[in-house]
Amino acid sequence: MSRQLTVSDILPTEDYVKVRLKKRTALLEQKKLRQLHVGPHVTLTFESWDSMWYQVQEMLAIEKGGAAQLADELAAYGPLVPNGDELVATLMIEIEDPDRRARILGTLGGIENTVSLAFAGHGIMAAPEQDVERTTAEGKTSAVHFLHFPFTTVEKAAFKQTGAQVILAVGHANYRHMTVLPEDVRQELCTDLD
Repeated sequence: MSRQLTVSDILPTEDYVKVRLKKRTALLEQKKLRQLHVGPHVTLTFESWDSMWYQVQEMLAIEKGGAAQLADELAAYGPLVPNGDELVATLMIEIEDPDRRARILGTLGGIENTVSLAFAGHGIMAAPEQDVERTTAEGKTSAVHFLHFPFTTVEKAAFKQTGAQVILAVGHANYRHMTVLPEDVRQELCTDLD
């Protein structure tokens, strides 16, 4: 069910710290059903209202910017809450060694434009967030990308069919990998589609 993240949803920091551990534990459990590895270096985490609420609360608790900071955090993270007609994911390219990471990121420019979902004869290309350019003119990409997968009514119905096989793929010339969503992950993601 879609739900926007608003000022009224945010707890004062002194109240948030009282429930912080409980909320973090619950979110970690939810993430188990929302995180997929695609090949050796890419992880996609499908975001939810809960994950973005937690992100905003954490930023406010850590940076202590108060009301002045809240508007910026909602502007940054609010668009990453699925709107009922999409799935939203954070794509991370994870490579521990800094030299190797820099070398590989330098070959993956535009990777954010090659991510797709395929199921029941439908194909949905991810649309990257346009907040900032994450690939340089030299072809180096950022290690983090925010992606939207827009669905039509027909695609939502097909995705929600019990047992539908859904393939998540990265089709970059230098990184071609795919994975099948486990059924429990597909079911969890159905909750984002009204």
